[in-house]
Amino acid sequence: MVFGFILAGAFGVVTTTPASSQTYTFNPMPPKPKPAPAVKDGQMLVQATEVDYDYNNSRVSAVGNVQLFYNGTNLEADKVIYDQKTKRLHAEGNVRMTDADGKITYANIMDLSDDYRDGFVDSLRVDTADHTRMAATRADRSSGSYEVFENGVYTACAPCRDDPKKPPLWQVKAARIIHDTNEKMLYFENAQLEFFGVPMAYLPYLSTPDPTVKRKTGFLMPFYTEGSGYGFGLEVPFYWAIAPDYDVTINPRFTTKQGVLFQGEFRQRTMDGAYQIRAYGIDQLDPGAFAGQPGDRTFRGGVETKGQFALNDKWVWGWDGVLLSDYMLLSNYRLAVYKDPMASFLTLPTEAVSQLYLTGVGNRSYFDARAIYYLSLSGNQSQVPVVAPVIDYSNVINHSVFGGEFSYKGNFTSLTRDTAVFDPITPMAAANGYCLPTSADSAMTIPKYCLLRGMPGTYTRLTGEVDWRRSYTDPLGEIWTPFASLRADAIDTSVANQPGTSNFLPTGDTQALRLMPTVGLEYRYPFINVQPWGTTTIEPIAQVIIRPNEPDAGKLPNEDAQSMTFDTSNLFSVDKFSGYDRVEGGGRANVGVQATTQFDQGGAVKVMFGQSYQLFGLNSFAVQDVTNTAVDSGLATARSDYVASAEYSPNKTYSFSVRSRLDEATLNVQRFEAEGRANFDRWSVSLMYGNYAPQPELGYLNRREGILASGSVKVAANWVLTGAARWDLVANQINQYVVGAGYVDDCFVLAANYVTSYSYASTTSPPVLGHAFMLQLGLRTIANSTPSPTGVATGIQ
Repeated sequence: MVFGFILAGAFGVVTTTPASSQTYTFNPMPPKPKPAPAVKDGQMLVQATEVDYDYNNSRVSAVGNVQLFYNGTNLEADKVIYDQKTKRLHAEGNVRMTDADGKITYANIMDLSDDYRDGFVDSLRVDTADHTRMAATRADRSSGSYEVFENGVYTACAPCRDDPKKPPLWQVKAARIIHDTNEKMLYFENAQLEFFGVPMAYLPYLSTPDPTVKRKTGFLMPFYTEGSGYGFGLEVPFYWAIAPDYDVTINPRFTTKQGVLFQGEFRQRTMDGAYQIRAYGIDQLDPGAFAGQPGDRTFRGGVETKGQFALNDKWVWGWDGVLLSDYMLLSNYRLAVYKDPMASFLTLPTEAVSQLYLTGVGNRSYFDARAIYYLSLSGNQSQVPVVAPVIDYSNVINHSVFGGEFSYKGNFTSLTRDTAVFDPITPMAAANGYCLPTSADSAMTIPKYCLLRGMPGTYTRLTGEVDWRRSYTDPLGEIWTPFASLRADAIDTSVANQPGTSNFLPTGDTQALRLMPTVGLEYRYPFINVQPWGTTTIEPIAQVIIRPNEPDAGKLPNEDAQSMTFDTSNLFSVDKFSGYDRVEGGGRANVGVQATTQFDQGGAVKVMFGQSYQLFGLNSFAVQDVTNTAVDSGLATARSDYVASAEYSPNKTYSFSVRSRLDEATLNVQRFEAEGRANFDRWSVSLMYGNYAPQPELGYLNRREGILASGSVKVAANWVLTGAARWDLVANQINQYVVGAGYVDDCFVLAANYVTSYSYASTTSPPVLGHAFMLQLGLRTIANSTPSPTGVATGIQ
């Protein structure tokens, strides 16, 4: 049974009458001079098996399963003695104190003042709510704000479940650990960092924010990197939490070949958004390491900035900005991608984007307007357009029109380019400059050798389109979907009369108005078969589209519709071009069949097969424009190539997919992709195989074939190996790869990555294969490699 009573005041004893020490054991009516008052602030509730009153010495002793509840703090012990004269509380035997924040303190002996502000603890162990732990032979607390731990140990790692006495993965031992609860700081004196109980580093003095801190000024965890141009590099970031709403990170990189690369970043949050500014610069000690490249100069540097602000719950505006001393700075020092090496595996970015934008999102509408400046990272700045502005708007009417869905959209684009972008598509053209007029080549044959990827001058287009569609299901289950649309384009071009341009486009000012009305009907008839093992749906699909020929087909600039891949994903697209600069014309029929099986035990199979037919009029995909878009796509003939795809997911572990395009006449494979993924408890892998037939009209003269593989393996409880590689089967070589290893658990992160990637010194020189090595280390609550995107960071001082 438990004896309960209340101590009033801070720890004032209620009963005072008997003159000698007495012992009271629990009974239904424990002797006391008056009923105990209700528990309130400033009072303590005590529960124990037995309570001793020593009125001569003004002491109260609670013995056996003692629990004290005071202002959100719970103290448990075998025995607790309160001395009213000294106002001290002495607890001993299996002492456990839990404060209002969830911090748990274990001890053999605990001696505290009546308000818990001062005292000492013998054989201490502390567990906090955020899973950090401290232990000490003795701890003293003074003024309610300082805790001093003698011979202390600190860690953020959980104890081993199988052997709790085993040393944690890492811990910091110190002669003294001082916790300033007002400043929320931990100070370590004569400390050493241990891994698995083995000392690895001696630190005479160390300080770090306590685990409750989310932002604190201090050094972040350094990390190591290596690059062929700058040698070995070590970064030591310093994070400065200037105010709750803004901070600065100073991040110098000390390199063995080039000196110090200074980096700094300022970030601020406002009531309606956030912005940041990042700057970096270096006086290179050995510019000759980049001989023949733009980096062969003494000073190199750059500035980046971005921000976004909300006007209200539907509208935001923002910007991105980049300014560099030379276009190879980011790739030479891996400034754009070192934080995410896997992102740079295939290629480094080719442009850095500076833009100003305004975006609004409604329930069924969307608006976006932006001005964009692309900073070329491959040395061809004059060939990169300035887009100012590009505006998109779309809206779906919230009520039916003639029983169907009515929507409209628009686009306005205006861009300017200084120099024409010619793309030689034959080795002879590349070697002899056949993209420009020469005495050995007539103007009529130049387009056969080259493409005009970008026109010089100014190009402006305004596009508007309205769409309507409605679906009916007849009594037989057939689904009929009539649709109609009307699109209009107003185009104004001013093509500069540069050498070779007139072979592709008329120079000077040109205006054009392009109209494209469209009506069509789509038919689907799903057949459903239900079996004990699952459900199969077979759905024949047919689509007929009627419209006039594409106006001015191939005679206008093509800036945003140069990508064209014909497969099952766009088989039933009304307009298969990827952008606005081309518009599909002529009558067309798209037919196919789709089969889906859903297994009751889990898993699914989806298969599609189809073909497209040019019914009448001009086939837009057979028209050679300035970029030959879609000429080799499989749609240029009256009967298109066959397209097929299959997807199979037997469960959550495996997924397989195949996509292919077969020649309509010979059934030869024109395009084939196969991909498989597997995710297990300890490892995951993905493998993609691609095989692509030559497309001479687009510059691909030979068959391309390769394999892209990536995977990760959990080799131990917390160790993970990752890797990816691309194997060019035609050249029979692995031309890009990344390998890495990492240890991750709830208290420790260690990661190392080795990356290869290509960079370009100029548009005419071959790519250079670069190498980089990155090492990152993090100890939870002690040090992190970098601040988080939200501006939260802790570090070492």
